[in-house]
Amino acid sequence: MTPPDFIQRDIPLADLNTFGLPAQAALFAAIKTPAQLASLIAWPEWRDWPRFVLGGGSNLILAGDFPGLMLQVRIAGRELVAEDAAAWRVRAGAGENWHDFVQWTLDRGWPGLENLALIPGTVGAAPVQNIGAYGLEVAERFAHLDAVDLATGKGVTFDRAACHFGYRDSVFKREAAGRYLITAVTFRLPKPWRPLTGYADVAQELETRKIVHPTARDIANAVIAIRSRKLPDPAQMGNAGSFFKNPVINATAWTHLAARHPDLPHYPQPDGTVKLAAGGLIERCGWKGKNLGPVGVYERQALVLVNRGGARGADVLRLAQAIQASVRAEFGVELEPEPVVV
Repeated sequence: MTPPDFIQRDIPLADLNTFGLPAQAALFAAIKTPAQLASLIAWPEWRDWPRFVLGGGSNLILAGDFPGLMLQVRIAGRELVAEDAAAWRVRAGAGENWHDFVQWTLDRGWPGLENLALIPGTVGAAPVQNIGAYGLEVAERFAHLDAVDLATGKGVTFDRAACHFGYRDSVFKREAAGRYLITAVTFRLPKPWRPLTGYADVAQELETRKIVHPTARDIANAVIAIRSRKLPDPAQMGNAGSFFKNPVINATAWTHLAARHPDLPHYPQPDGTVKLAAGGLIERCGWKGKNLGPVGVYERQALVLVNRGGARGADVLRLAQAIQASVRAEFGVELEPEPVVV
């Protein structure tokens, strides 16, 4: 049986990852409809190839060529599927650009996602990573998602509990990694809307703009301005956004660490653990603005690694490991990368 005609061979991936890393996929398929995916799964040789599901490529480090089939989800569509006194329920295809989707909801008067404006990537990738920023995680606005089980070809729905959301984490990064392809996500945007302005940067930006009673659009504009100042545009300088998760340590570990570094910023959590700022740890180790070969630490935000030009996946991983070693030696804290390495 011949493969579906939309499968391509030996496709370069440099333009499909925001770090701009050179690599190629042995096979590549852009999935624009569930029917395409069904025809692909019906192809007998489908199971003989390693597979990877690609979204917007914004949370990805390509360590080298991919010897299997790379699927890029490009399923489109945006609609209001339900509304009642408690919430709007809004559905989007997994291939929709996340920021464009956020802007679209605000344009239609459905607030709730404004704190997550300008995060790169696709709608389908948002629950995988449980993206979050400025006091909000996508799990807090999540209703359910539709996916296809790549082992059986059957459709399945995941509610919030089934996703097992954690800090920048979900079931799709753990036990379900690689098994499902997300086709659509439905969000619950609660009524009445309440602004989330407790994050210091957002509050300061609104104060600078002399906005006392912000609308959702005001908050989105503030977040866009903050992110634009702090983070490089991937179109101008390759990067994967925040490269490391903010580490969370137990109370005993914090007591020992605070004895050596009493001025270290820290954020007590409801469960008794303590969250640390990864960017601050990296900066205190002297990495901010420093380069290691063709990659470096962004001079405006130590949490971001950037492609200075001509970088390969091995260069990025070498810098990441050097930073981890520095933080481990200075603070005894392990930094965990956010991006997926393929």
